[in-house]
Amino acid sequence: MALQQAILPLEVRGRTRSIRLILLCQVLTLAVWFASTAALPSIAVLEPISETQMALMTSVLQVGFVIGALLSAFLNVADRFDPRNLFAASAAVAAVTTAALLVVSPVGTEALILRALTGVALAGIYPVGMRMVASWATNDLGKLVGLLVGALTIGSALPHLFTIGDAWDWKLVYAASSIAALSAACLVKFAKLGPAFKRAQRFDPNIAKAAWLKRPVRLANLGYLGHMWELYAMWAWIGLFFRASLDARGVEQPGLAPAATFLVIGAGALGALIGGRLADRFGRTAVTIYSMAISGACALTVGWLFGGPPLLILIVAMVWGISIIADSAQFSACVVELSPPESVGTMLTIQICMGFALTLVTIQSMGFVVSHLGWGIGFSMLALGPLFGCLAMWLLRRDPASSLLAGGRK
Repeated sequence: MALQQAILPLEVRGRTRSIRLILLCQVLTLAVWFASTAALPSIAVLEPISETQMALMTSVLQVGFVIGALLSAFLNVADRFDPRNLFAASAAVAAVTTAALLVVSPVGTEALILRALTGVALAGIYPVGMRMVASWATNDLGKLVGLLVGALTIGSALPHLFTIGDAWDWKLVYAASSIAALSAACLVKFAKLGPAFKRAQRFDPNIAKAAWLKRPVRLANLGYLGHMWELYAMWAWIGLFFRASLDARGVEQPGLAPAATFLVIGAGALGALIGGRLADRFGRTAVTIYSMAISGACALTVGWLFGGPPLLILIVAMVWGISIIADSAQFSACVVELSPPESVGTMLTIQICMGFALTLVTIQSMGFVVSHLGWGIGFSMLALGPLFGCLAMWLLRRDPASSLLAGGRK
């Protein structure tokens, strides 16, 4: 008995230590994701670049991510190999491709190729990190995956923190992001995998079919697509919106827009944590439906405040930043709970792949819509995603398989 009591705290400490390491590595590596979004305003001072070109620097990374995720899903990479090795290798590649941006033209063809390669590498980071965290879940899957999405959110906001101040330079953003990713490649090897981790014994291409053919999983994926229609377009464009709105109002404080952008995106970490706790307690479909309803309302509102009081815009945008990510982890948690343990990594990769493929549409179309119709229509267009997502999750809630979610709290 005494021996069992001594062993238990060691297991608990090992679980806590590993989860913290995985979350830290996620934050550090995801800094490379929006590095270009943060660096481009400084680059634009040195050479002309259109809003379409700015969007392309983000979109091409999404293309690379989708390609990498498709390859990973088809080969069952996330389920067949040690995820720590895959994470470390991917983080190291992302660090190298980001550092290489320091020695090429910042908006040339070489930069676009490097951003695409970074996207391919990131396909071995986000879904793999989620796979590792989920392996430690007992009755707190929503909380753990929510923490991971919170880490993703902070990591995505981190490059904007590097731009606060009058003396910042675009090279600092890329250098700091690259160092952060390289640090994660070294640290992730010290994390352990939880008891729920099951490795696939062989390559099975039929696993991918279940992501669409199995109705409950399909509904969860459709809900995720509605969520992703809105999320990354908001993250990619909210910084430019702040800058343009402050300029229209005649506010000349260069550090204000990046600080506001960091706060809005970073606040999503709080939303992910709260959403995860509420989902474990009250149900996953309930949390996703309410979160998308709130974020959709913010999308319909914030663009029409363009040029208005900065504090009011910040408050609405903060609510948007919190609600837009509060549901994100729960779509993945649904897939984990509705899929066989040995296929979880591949199923998560497929879900994320479909979602990021969709972001290409909204990120690129925002530039055209804003240029021709204004910010009000541009952000309002994003509300279509939450509306569709709410419908999909309501249908999942009515499906008998929803009893498998959150211990029956659907």
